[in-house]
Amino acid sequence: MNLGKLNVFSTKNMVKESLIVGEIPSNREAYGVSMRIAVPSVIEMVSLSLITMISTAMVGRIGPEAMAAVGLTNQPRMLFLAIFMALNVGVTAVVSRRKGAGDQKAAQLCTRQAIIMGVVISVILAAVAVITSRSLMYFAGAQWDTIDAAAQYFRHTSYTFPLSALTLTISAAQRGIGNTRVTMVVNVAANIANVLFHILLIEGHLGFPAMGIAGAALAINISAVVGFVMAVGSLLQKSAYLRVSHRDNWLPDVEMIKSIWKIGGNSIFEQICMRIGFFAYARIVAGLGTMAFASHMIGMQLMQLSMTFGNGIAVATTSLVGQMLGAKRPDLAYMYGKVGQRMAFIVSIGLCIFTVGTRFWFPSLFTEDLYVIAVSANLMFIIAAVQPIQTSQLVMAGCLRGSGDTRFVALTMLITVAIARPVFAIIGVFVLHWGLIGAWLSVIADQGLRLILLYGRFARGKWTEIKV
Repeated sequence: MNLGKLNVFSTKNMVKESLIVGEIPSNREAYGVSMRIAVPSVIEMVSLSLITMISTAMVGRIGPEAMAAVGLTNQPRMLFLAIFMALNVGVTAVVSRRKGAGDQKAAQLCTRQAIIMGVVISVILAAVAVITSRSLMYFAGAQWDTIDAAAQYFRHTSYTFPLSALTLTISAAQRGIGNTRVTMVVNVAANIANVLFHILLIEGHLGFPAMGIAGAALAINISAVVGFVMAVGSLLQKSAYLRVSHRDNWLPDVEMIKSIWKIGGNSIFEQICMRIGFFAYARIVAGLGTMAFASHMIGMQLMQLSMTFGNGIAVATTSLVGQMLGAKRPDLAYMYGKVGQRMAFIVSIGLCIFTVGTRFWFPSLFTEDLYVIAVSANLMFIIAAVQPIQTSQLVMAGCLRGSGDTRFVALTMLITVAIARPVFAIIGVFVLHWGLIGAWLSVIADQGLRLILLYGRFARGKWTEIKV
């Protein structure tokens, strides 16, 4: 037996010999390239998650009702952001392909067209969000003790929605060329501003008024401005690969818009499926009552934190897969997909240990209510169990998106998130009467099914033949 073949972390064993069209990088080179892109992205996303947790903890000190009110705005806001997340998948894929092919002008053109589309769409969505804020919160499951605060918070944070959306779009273009260091700096700076003004404005410090939830909303808006200014600044530098200028052609380019839409269009369907599924799931949990939803929110904070590690590695995989396909090296695209999956699995083991070890300490950061802490601690075992599944499926999805295979990813999200998760949650909560635990067990079912479908698609390799 060749023991070398048993080394699942070796790049030499990741690609079948019949598929190899050139030299395969060494372990050190391949993992090094992935790490250089993944680490800044992980730092960026982890910092964002940590800031969100800190902000939630600050609001939670006002009371469980305040924390539940802010939590109710998450899914409606993400529903509005879904169209940008979808288009940004197209932006990252197109830019990475053009970078791999050595076509800088086309990459810059893609960035400009994405900005034009973003301005128009974001302004329209912001207006809708402001006008329908109270109705959306009611639909999201707000109770009599949370709807006023939730509607106020959602309406105020919607004013800077266009800035947040455009920052995401610019960051997506930068990730396409593997420049995750820029996006890290932009988002970390915005997050620091977020925490600073949460401290100053919620309870009132250093002469600032104590504004409660309104102060939390204002802090979000200030951080959106900071992030937008820095993101735009990253495109104005003369040495920037994606440099833009007012002297450039800013008229719509039909062919480039079609290229973005070819990939992003399917991702819009994916995002809609995800947001509908998450919205329905949150609505089911909200029906369990304010205290249960507060416990759920604490569990979601840790879930989001763990997801950032997988998403950060997935960003590197998406960029590298697109660049390798643009350079006509499908064998390396396949290899980098497996490298990312291996990295994600190792990280997930550490996340499992952390989750179980902090199951009582972590909830105490958000509330002093002993009932909420006890319920949240029970959820941590479920969150720990899902870590290896979650990180692997995130990387597989990132690989398929980088190749442009967004239609299959969208169908997967329809089956797993929009259908399976709500259905299993309904069974767990209303049929088996397992309450919040029943709702969270549906997360394992959703994530497991997602991994099976995505990895099966990745293993077949048809995604390497997609033209962008």
